[in-house]
Amino acid sequence: MFTPIEQRPLPKGEPDRRPHAAIIGSGLGGLSAAIRLGARGYRVTVYEKLEQPGGRASVFRQDGFTFDAGPTIITAPFILEELWSLAGAKLSDDVTLKALDPFYDIRFHDGSTITCCGDPERMREEVRRISPGDVEGYERFMAESEAIYRIGFEQLGHVPFGSPLDMVKIAPDLLRLGAWRTVWQHVSARVKNPKIRMALSFHPLFIGGNPFKVTAIYSMIAYLERQFGVHCAIGGTGALVKAMANLITHQGGRIALNSEVSEIICEGHRAAGLKLASGETVKASIVVSNAETAHTYVKLLKNAPRKRWSDVKLKRARYSMSLFVWYFGTRKTYPNVKHHTIVMGPRYKELLHDIFERKHLAEDFSLYLHRPTASDPSLAPEGCDSFYVLSPVPHQDSAIDWTTRAARYRDQIAAHLDATVLPGFREHIVTEKIITPIDFENRLSSYKGAAFGLEPVLLQSAWFRPNNRSEDIENLFLVGAGTHPGAGIPGVISSARILDKVVPDAAAFA
Repeated sequence: MFTPIEQRPLPKGEPDRRPHAAIIGSGLGGLSAAIRLGARGYRVTVYEKLEQPGGRASVFRQDGFTFDAGPTIITAPFILEELWSLAGAKLSDDVTLKALDPFYDIRFHDGSTITCCGDPERMREEVRRISPGDVEGYERFMAESEAIYRIGFEQLGHVPFGSPLDMVKIAPDLLRLGAWRTVWQHVSARVKNPKIRMALSFHPLFIGGNPFKVTAIYSMIAYLERQFGVHCAIGGTGALVKAMANLITHQGGRIALNSEVSEIICEGHRAAGLKLASGETVKASIVVSNAETAHTYVKLLKNAPRKRWSDVKLKRARYSMSLFVWYFGTRKTYPNVKHHTIVMGPRYKELLHDIFERKHLAEDFSLYLHRPTASDPSLAPEGCDSFYVLSPVPHQDSAIDWTTRAARYRDQIAAHLDATVLPGFREHIVTEKIITPIDFENRLSSYKGAAFGLEPVLLQSAWFRPNNRSEDIENLFLVGAGTHPGAGIPGVISSARILDKVVPDAAAFA
């Protein structure tokens, strides 16, 4: 671990001679990278295409309601606390994190529910209530989830994989942990009840993975939740983004909004700066891309020599699903609806096959319903509730025409919520907004409109994923969902932590 360099204000008129780190994108990965590099003595500028920082974690406000556009589940708050300490600050002084109890309800298609929380005994009772014969298997699964976490997160989550030898070194651990199995196979070997299997296996969808395809390493998420809890930020995830942006400013860094990057400028095989869509060029000692990895290589490095991450290879890779998200506010409150609710549809494996493999928009769906006003009423006018409902859908290879399909899909979802967890809610809607895969592709520059970049299957993980230090371009580094260790708030923040090991000290450019 490096020791942060104390930042002192420069005397008036004196030029800033620190080496320049140009960061593309102000998602949570880019903001984390800026904080870490600022603490290491770099002069940091973050270039953001949009009108506000946050990327997928941006915010929009409408008719008195505040909506987080993207991630809403915060786990492992200790990685945020570390970021603040590097900047000489304290997380709790800037952000209020509220631990949720319970974490979420899972509602099955027959109307039955399981309530998930961090209390081991309450969880055992929930499993026993649904399937008494699966309690022992559940306990075994959680013990294995902890073992996987100890290796997969604590030992490998912040370690760079720059060589095939790095994979060879961890091969014994991967074999011992059963990484060749899928999450579904791992869960199914421990419990038999279909509902318990669904409850223990759906977590990879939070990071863009199909539980029937991604490695069993992602079974660690169950332990991560139990050990560190599920939290929300008061004021929304946008409050966390704002606080991170303030840290960067206080370190002497800068965030340039409405500043789209059109190209990474290379001198031979070395990144030397950026070209903005405005035509302006920027020199940099290092470049860090928080843009989606395929966008980085295919679009921003279109004129650079590349071997490992060619256009053909990236086109053939497996990508995560996309998302259909409907935000709405109601003129009344729904106190019986939890902060997070998972609404399972009639099909599980078959639906995921439609989404990930067939690229087919089915008539049925499973949904994630977010009601942040359950924990933070300030996100809506008094007496109102703020919601979003999210449906995993195929990415843009599906050729679905969302310009004509979105309204009907919204109506289908509304009818299902009306018949299940929000009876009569449609007549109380006062504001709404829809985001489709088109928005992910165009507004967020996500390749194929995939919401989480590359799917985290085994052969697209660790060394097989685009590395944090570019294999093709010197002085180019990657953070965010598309590089190691992957998507999710802990993953993207950990990707910036890896920069400590692969980015040269600022003194190297003096």
